[in-house]
Amino acid sequence: MSTSVIISTYNAPEWLALTLHGYCNQTDKDFEIIIADDGSGEATRQLIEQFKKTTDLTIQHVWHTDVGFQKCTILNKAIKAAKEDYLILSDGDCVPRSDFVAVHKAHAEKGYYLSGGYFKLPMETSHKITPEIIQSQECFSPAWLIANGVPKNHKLLKLTQNKVLRALCNATTPTKRTWNGHNASCFKSDAIRVNGFDERMRYGGEDVEFGFRLKNSKLRAKQIRYRAVCLHLEHERGYCNEADLALNKQIREHTVSEKIKRTDYGIQK
Repeated sequence: MSTSVIISTYNAPEWLALTLHGYCNQTDKDFEIIIADDGSGEATRQLIEQFKKTTDLTIQHVWHTDVGFQKCTILNKAIKAAKEDYLILSDGDCVPRSDFVAVHKAHAEKGYYLSGGYFKLPMETSHKITPEIIQSQECFSPAWLIANGVPKNHKLLKLTQNKVLRALCNATTPTKRTWNGHNASCFKSDAIRVNGFDERMRYGGEDVEFGFRLKNSKLRAKQIRYRAVCLHLEHERGYCNEADLALNKQIREHTVSEKIKRTDYGIQK
């Protein structure tokens, strides 16, 4: 099944480079990448051009002018630009394990969307990730992570390669099966049916609201947080503010209470 991987980014070329190296090392190569770029500068454009020239990745760069946090708008443009029937959405600070695309494809099913998670790295460890370590997959080893600044705790279970344990963790985790923009997937037709992301929303739960509308349109969620693994590289969040969080909460609550299936503020206006 051919797939479009949509990766959101904004002025973080160092992290985007590591993320793209993760996709260079996928076991399943049958996918295109669409960079949903919320107004990054020249350094990001040059980086993407470099990857187009020096790797086998098929990359579209979907960009618009920087007018503040407009992630939902650029994601909708990326969804429209996607050439394939199945969409995996992630972020430009999330390095995928080598089986990331293969896992999403293996669990894709009509009538469902897939809900994944991430393993969050501290800043110290994030800066120790290199293309060579991604290629060797050492960075997905609990032993390597512990040796490089990650606390030893139960969260390392997210990286287990034991199939029985992964299935058990996915079945018993108390984490809700929400749409998580850093690691989720669905058929393009379902994303179009709910009219994509609500472009009124700013940072804070905008991805979850999209998932609520998928659910209201009768899709069910599969939990794959212990199967589809990506490492989240730490960064500052200067665009987060209380006013935007309050607006987003209001929109989400309306979507849930009124069982909204399709936003009027999405791909089609």
